[in-house]
Amino acid sequence: MPVTAPSAPPRYRSQIRQSLHYFARPHDSIRRTPLVTPAVWRGDELPASTWLESLDVAAIAELDAALDHVESLARPTAALVRGDFPLPTLVRRFDDWRRTIEHGRGFVVLRGIPVERWSQERCERFFWCFGLHLGIPGAQNPQGDLLGQVRDTGAAMDGTVRQYRTREAIPFHCDLADVVGLLCVQAAEHGGRSRIASSGYAYNEVLARRPDLVDRMYEPFRMDTKGEGGVPYISLEPCRHADGVLRTFWHAEYFRSIERYPWARRLDATERALLDLYDEILDEPGCALEMDLRPGDIQLLGNHVIVHGRSAFEDGTRPRHLLRLWLSLPHPTALRERLRRDQARLRLVARLIAGRLRGLGSRLGAGSSATRRGAAW
Repeated sequence: MPVTAPSAPPRYRSQIRQSLHYFARPHDSIRRTPLVTPAVWRGDELPASTWLESLDVAAIAELDAALDHVESLARPTAALVRGDFPLPTLVRRFDDWRRTIEHGRGFVVLRGIPVERWSQERCERFFWCFGLHLGIPGAQNPQGDLLGQVRDTGAAMDGTVRQYRTREAIPFHCDLADVVGLLCVQAAEHGGRSRIASSGYAYNEVLARRPDLVDRMYEPFRMDTKGEGGVPYISLEPCRHADGVLRTFWHAEYFRSIERYPWARRLDATERALLDLYDEILDEPGCALEMDLRPGDIQLLGNHVIVHGRSAFEDGTRPRHLLRLWLSLPHPTALRERLRRDQARLRLVARLIAGRLRGLGSRLGAGSSATRRGAAW
């Protein structure tokens, strides 16, 4: 059953609040030298022994005990808080996982969650509570869904809906939260392979091959919002750089698909060259780390430094099914950092208001069906 925000949610964020948090990326300069951080890597340089962590019997027993306690409270899943899911030993490992996502290689993969013996409801309750220990959950669509159901819904594969609802391949992209978490409940019969890559590595390659394109990465692209809500697009910069830290939001497929609207400005030659080169780098052999998520695997990705995608898949008798969380992490509390993030949020709010006004003007004017489609942020 879906986990959806009730009327007064103090424990999680709306899609708008989460997006404002994620896109409050400070910026003070264009990076013109290569990044050298643990988050810059190639997939063929990372053996599984360095990133795959299996949970032991004691850890699973602790999770089971916490779930038994949660169920004894008889509260709705979305009403639960971190203290309702006591993890006296495992709680320390969440700090390590958070550090790895924020300051290390940018991702964590855990194995061994016993989803095969848990009901769907127990899986959902577990993953929600797991997320509460890592960050603040946020809505993943204008309807307020807090725990996404990633599976083929039979939706049209024509570019008008978000691709997680289909079985088609999904190109590399970032989601609108500091962290995206996936719990594999059931794998596909064929395909559905997860692909992740370092956006820092891709940036270094663009810098080395086409330094003339780097500046364009700091200017806004119009991102198609795929027919969810009140505006057809929002303008977003792929890169922001401050204090030596590069934060990337990449969604080339949606940067390109804005052209499906007849009123949209066509991408120019520089923009096309940048989108094509970046995607070409990500698709080169060895750049991405590919993995087959098994039932009981958890994948946690930092959306500022990792891009992710998947291959197309075919279902068998048991359809592919993943649960998804979008999580916000605490931002630094230094006054200078807060002020810069507040400025970034204000810029994004101004763009959202402008987009709403454009949408209203379209409805009051010609009001074509193409213009009316959009997304509420």
